[in-house]
Amino acid sequence: MKFKSHFTSDLYFIAEEIKRDTFELDNFNTNPYSFVSPSAYDTAWLAMIEDDDTLQPMFQGYVDWILNNQNVIEGLWGRLGDENGDETLTSTLACVVALRKWNIGSLHVHKGKRYIERSMESIIGKYTNPNMKGSCPRWLVLMFTGLLEIAEQLGLRFLFSTRAKRMINNLLFQRKKILQREKLVDDRHNQQSLLAYLEVLPSTLYAKNQKDIIQKLGDSDGSLFQSPSATAAAYMLSRNTQCLAYLKSLVQRCPDGVPQVYPLSEELIKLTMVNIMDNFGLAEYFGEEIDHFILQIYKNYEEENVVTMPISSKVDQLHKASLEFRMLRLNGYDVLPRSFCWFLSDEEIRDHLETNTECLFFVMLSVYRATDLMFPGECELEEAREFSRKFLNKSHFIDEQFVPIFHIKHEISSPWRARLKHLDHRMWIEDKDSNAFSVGKASLIRISIDKFTHLALRNFELRQAVYRHEMEDLITWVKKSGLNDIGFGREKTTYCYFAASSSTSLPIKTATNIRKLMAKSGILITVADDFFDEEGSFDELGALTKAVIRWEGEALKGYGKIIFKALDDLVKETAETCLKGHGTDITDHLRNIWSETFESWLREANWSKKGHIPSIEEYLQNGMISIAVHTIVLPTLCLIESCFPQHKLKPGNYDDITALLMTITRLLNDLQSYQKEQEQRKINSVLLHMKSHCGLKIEDSIAYIEKIIDSKRKEFMEYVLMDKFSDLSKPCKDIHMSLYKVFEMFFNKKNRYDSDTEMLEDIKKALYDPINLEIISTLRDLSNV
Repeated sequence: MKFKSHFTSDLYFIAEEIKRDTFELDNFNTNPYSFVSPSAYDTAWLAMIEDDDTLQPMFQGYVDWILNNQNVIEGLWGRLGDENGDETLTSTLACVVALRKWNIGSLHVHKGKRYIERSMESIIGKYTNPNMKGSCPRWLVLMFTGLLEIAEQLGLRFLFSTRAKRMINNLLFQRKKILQREKLVDDRHNQQSLLAYLEVLPSTLYAKNQKDIIQKLGDSDGSLFQSPSATAAAYMLSRNTQCLAYLKSLVQRCPDGVPQVYPLSEELIKLTMVNIMDNFGLAEYFGEEIDHFILQIYKNYEEENVVTMPISSKVDQLHKASLEFRMLRLNGYDVLPRSFCWFLSDEEIRDHLETNTECLFFVMLSVYRATDLMFPGECELEEAREFSRKFLNKSHFIDEQFVPIFHIKHEISSPWRARLKHLDHRMWIEDKDSNAFSVGKASLIRISIDKFTHLALRNFELRQAVYRHEMEDLITWVKKSGLNDIGFGREKTTYCYFAASSSTSLPIKTATNIRKLMAKSGILITVADDFFDEEGSFDELGALTKAVIRWEGEALKGYGKIIFKALDDLVKETAETCLKGHGTDITDHLRNIWSETFESWLREANWSKKGHIPSIEEYLQNGMISIAVHTIVLPTLCLIESCFPQHKLKPGNYDDITALLMTITRLLNDLQSYQKEQEQRKINSVLLHMKSHCGLKIEDSIAYIEKIIDSKRKEFMEYVLMDKFSDLSKPCKDIHMSLYKVFEMFFNKKNRYDSDTEMLEDIKKALYDPINLEIISTLRDLSNV
């Protein structure tokens, strides 16, 4: 494919530019804050601080930032693509107030006022819509009403409609109720405490409490709840020296705009960036940088003494440690759950989590994801998973402005083990919250990822184009082989290629043969399995099996001849590719693997014909072969690994990882096919267990098999991720993991593989549908501002 080479080179050029800006200039290590999206609202409040000596702005750079960062078309400040508009409304009003205070930027002020007048009614009005959950958010009520009063004091007048004025009166009434109901200082609510909104509170509320405010500043790092806007207001009230020191530190670290919260965990910022690269499917371009960063994490990895930490530091530590645990474990480093599961026995942080639910969903989401990687005997992770799952289920009752609802629903409804990489990458690219990593006072705190998103979009589009081309080649192969002329069973060409391409992140330039081999093997397995199950007579099945064992198919006829010819061609093609690439002839090994599989199918047909009821042990010994996943994974490993140990290709001598994969996939299939096989009077592990225990209900047998699968999953995960259990290379282990996730996806709660429609939507997203155009247009807007 000529276009593939051209476009891949183009993408690597873009990646090199990002590397220079991000890693080579060392911004990544020296100033992670440069990657945090600034808050126009908080920047405006620091721009309002007056220098006592000059009576001019103390931080002129932030005044300039406001002048240089207005959306000249819309007249707004804030995040483009903010679907609710809430954040842009308050940010624009704060910037207008700041410019008005210094009597500069009259055109900016005019455009900002027009945006507010034009947008206020629709933004606030949606909360009166009966379809909206709850009322206007507390933070929006406090910020918007407080800023409006300050604007009026500065002589700004807005031309609001009669309906908008009624809305403002309603907001003022809501604010009055909030101020009557809540205490100014309430330590239990941390950054959501009323005092955290000091900058927009009426002076009558805090006039008598200034000592409390100064005390609060003295008890911390000179800030109010790490809120730059509230701290700016506190300094303008008190001229507190600790407060000024905090602000100057902030200005030094964040010259290009103020984040919503300061300080942020710099390690957490860097972890989030690396996580985004992986989520976007960019490991192919930044593999060295990601590996180096993860190695540095491991070198510096140590259990922190959280006992003496203030609560805010404990929260950051829990978030950071759970992210580190997941990254390190996924990359084969030996880390223990206690590095973050300490929170389970810490009453202070558990109480804090319960009382600050709205602010801490990202922390618990990170904990929940860490528990995906559970090894045998890790009871702490079991408890952490249950705790975090219950916590995340509360998202239905929380203001969506603060909660990544889509993230949470996706994680809980579709487990990580049953999700394919390519589709996950698409989901993250399209998700508006993919760059968010924490909760601020008014919205989510985000990483600036425009360049990463642009590269991820181009990369995904290239992969789709390549995958469609490979899919066309595969359809041609199916036609030439005669497999599409077989009129029985399941036609799964598209399903098999979708699974092969979407489950891995193999380099687009070099892995065509691997993806095609996996898909062709899956197609052949499906056709042959259906021939044994539905179409072939026992004599035909015996003849085909003997032909495969001897590898002589001249005497075969009909469907058996077609199947053997396609199989022979595939084995020859695979062996030639391996010989050419690695100088090793694996023909006999491939034939033996397939012979073993056909023998297992014939054995099951024989059991069915004679009415033989095997023991569960006998059934599983055969069933782990008849599921045929090893006929996909083992030949694939030979193409990937030049020195793949050939003794692990011999039947009965497979690596433990392969044997675990074979067992798990068999049991997953059985869980979703026992009803069909019961109707066809065939055997199945679920049915065998029920029959071997008199009076047992089918639900009990299902639970028993699920328990076995759960145990094997944990064992498999440990074998795949930890080097000490296997001498297979990481790429070989990754292929095992990919095939495992394919089967988890096929049989997650239902039998998706046998359905003609169940996976069509996912296939369209993977191969055909363009990325959400809203995302693309937003990126184009960003490049033009």
